Amino acid sequence: MNIPELPVTLIDKNPQVIFLDAVGTLFGVRSSVGAIYAQVAQGEGVELEAEPLDRAFYQAFAAATPLAFSEQEPEKIRELEFQWWRDLAVETFTLAGSIDQFPDFDKFFLTLYDYFATAEPWVVYPEVIAALTHWRSQDIKLGIISNFDSRIYQVLNVLELMDFFSSITISSEAGAAKPDAQIFTTALGKYNCPPTGAWHIGDSLREDYQGATQAGMRGILIKR
Repeated sequence: MNIPELPVTLIDKNPQVIFLDAVGTLFGVRSSVGAIYAQVAQGEGVELEAEPLDRAFYQAFAAATPLAFSEQEPEKIRELEFQWWRDLAVETFTLAGSIDQFPDFDKFFLTLYDYFATAEPWVVYPEVIAALTHWRSQDIKLGIISNFDSRIYQVLNVLELMDFFSSITISSEAGAAKPDAQIFTTALGKYNCPPTGAWHIGDSLREDYQGATQAGMRGILIKR
């Protein structure tokens, strides 16, 4: 994890908490989203090309509403997460011109959704464990702030990352998605920590760096 050079005032004083983004920062998709969609579709007897699916996914993802639900019971949140991703999948395969090839799209989507809760589609970036171990040895608390859904708890477990973190703040539960300041404020509240006492590290200029900075935190952008 390549951390840019920091001012001496920040180096001399460790933050109370370091928050990290999840996907694209701690771990990433092993191949590509389109390749995984095509792989799972093949298991359902549908042969598709990865590249058109990848383009369609990112087009659909960019146009989607934030993955955030306010004042909902946990079980309802799980239902809304599932429906949000199903809608995104429908749009992806529609844009790719392949949705009509599925004899049972709901069966396919359930398999796809469950697959992303396993370790198989993900890879932990090489330097992550060493960085997390170092920060923990400095008695710095670590948390996650992510525009992900509740599958992140299972993913962190199977990737053997969960034990590093004392809090997980995700958009679907916080009722706001990065770069909205509310999700950063929610995460800070778990530590009774002022914004100036925390860093947030992520790979998105808008969601991570600008979002954290606008919330009063030290934003650190990494490039993958």
